[in-house]
Amino acid sequence: MLKGLRRRLTLIIFVAVIAALFYDSNNRLVTETFTMSDPALPPAFQGLRIAVISDMHMASFGQGNETLFAAVRDTAPDIICVLGDVIDGTYPQDPAAAEAVKAEERQYITELFSGLVAIAPCYFVSGNHDWASGWAREMFSLMEDAGCTVLRNQYLTLERGGESIILAGVEDPNALRDMKTPEELVREIRQKLGDGYLIMLSHRNDPPEKWAKLGVSTVLCAHAHGGLIRLPFTDGLIGPGRELLPRYTSGIYEAEGTKIFVSRGLGGVRFRLLNNPQVALIELTRED
Repeated sequence: MLKGLRRRLTLIIFVAVIAALFYDSNNRLVTETFTMSDPALPPAFQGLRIAVISDMHMASFGQGNETLFAAVRDTAPDIICVLGDVIDGTYPQDPAAAEAVKAEERQYITELFSGLVAIAPCYFVSGNHDWASGWAREMFSLMEDAGCTVLRNQYLTLERGGESIILAGVEDPNALRDMKTPEELVREIRQKLGDGYLIMLSHRNDPPEKWAKLGVSTVLCAHAHGGLIRLPFTDGLIGPGRELLPRYTSGIYEAEGTKIFVSRGLGGVRFRLLNNPQVALIELTRED
């Protein structure tokens, strides 16, 4: 009888630990700092701080996302980059129910970007779920009305201390078929702005080799949700295409002089384990 009681207690403790880990992994927001170095960075931008969030999928942290805003605010960012998939983009078949969900999404977008813009200049690139929603253009208008800059295969320069860098964003492949390719975008940037330091924003976590071929040294991306379940000696267990043991899911990766940072994101499939929602701070430096 005592042995049976011990087994039941062991099972209860095991289930409780797993439940606690699951709750923590899906609800406790963490902030992590990463350094990305490149000697080509103009001296005036040494120490530039970029807060990165992605893959919200309508996730909320605190009432009105105040916990999220506080976490971003605490990073003291110079700019904020939002790397797509703000919403899920899937709706009930009933038209009235679908419209009710879209109304919630509109309110979420307005409140989210209004809160972020109040902290620092904010830049956005689209994700696959944003386009799957069927109302991406209206969504982008809401972001712009809140004061966010939406980069749709577009670029601009950031000025600091008499020097400048280029910030560009590629549209998600789920967008228009006849849009610019990344190759065309980079070619246009080089033709018009020369070989200035370029930061590329992209939702998809493409391998660094892709960007190295285009001569882009710094890329910020997302999409992989950290591999959902993170265990030692893995880069996550499940990729965004439901592939096993994916690559490029969290952190910094390098190839041929190009570095990409992949955000773990905030929301998405409600099964994250040892993979907390993440606010990332990227610090740029000229030093190795």
